Amino acid sequence: MQSTPTLTRKQQQVLDFLLSSQNTFNHPPTLDELCLAMGLKSRGSLHKHIQSLINAGFVTAPNRKQRGVRLTDLAFKMATPHFIESKSQGIPFIGSIAAGSPIEALSNISYMSIPDEIKTNEPCYILQVKGESMLDIGIFDGDWVIIEQQSHARNGQIVVALIDKSDATLKYIEQYPHETVLIPANKNMQPMHFSPHQVEIQGILVGQMRSYK
Repeated sequence: MQSTPTLTRKQQQVLDFLLSSQNTFNHPPTLDELCLAMGLKSRGSLHKHIQSLINAGFVTAPNRKQRGVRLTDLAFKMATPHFIESKSQGIPFIGSIAAGSPIEALSNISYMSIPDEIKTNEPCYILQVKGESMLDIGIFDGDWVIIEQQSHARNGQIVVALIDKSDATLKYIEQYPHETVLIPANKNMQPMHFSPHQVEIQGILVGQMRSYK
């Protein structure tokens, strides 16, 4: 019987993300697209993890014709049980998101159980809110928000926005040809204005949780 190659925690997180994102990308994602989707700063670090997955047989090496990261049959056969077991414990909790000035979205993945009623059938993840820029609509510091993973949004939706490929924030979004505006729900704070190329949508808000401990 073939044994499962041993992966580090970070390599397993990357593999789990690839498995959970099969319906999110329209094509096998490039390293740059994976960096954006996972909220990572270092493309070089991700490249090392992908190379380890290639060596373990879970991922095929990109080439001129197929630049994206593609999972192998071995990945689905041998890695999926681990992923399903983790998913049975909940959906990924991947760190903190700013409701205020942007902060880096963390990528230390664990899992949380949530009711089906506050998530969708699409891939979702959980972030914990830091800051008070969404107070006026009842999103408080310390709340958990459920985010449906996608790269587009309608004007007026609340999104996780990655700014300049480094910092993430939770805001209303308004998109125009000449600029993207991220709008807080706090009368004491001002909208944030960016060029469209500075802002990447990482998902839309679909649910919220709070602890009163």
